Amino acid sequence: MNKNDLVETIANSAQISKSAAERGLNGLLSSLSAAIKDGKRVTLTGFGSFSVVDRAPRTGRNPKTGETIPIPSRRVVKFRPGKELSVKIQ
Repeated sequence: MNKNDLVETIANSAQISKSAAERGLNGLLSSLSAAIKDGKRVTLTGFGSFSVVDRAPRTGRNPKTGETIPIPSRRVVKFRPGKELSVKIQ
């Protein structure tokens, strides 16, 4: 499912126009992005939670040459599905 499919699904289920559904989805996504960027945990009950975690530096391997290379530490977004979502996908 891509963003356009999601907008259409929201519009149909909420019985609103596609443009209103897209504005709502864009607002949700920008709010989520801003909160995650600030390092906050975002929890959507029944769906899951998004959080920022720090990855430690490590060594990797260049697949072309086999040479080991250092991979620096960085912050990444982690998603943990909620209990209800986990049950639905099994």
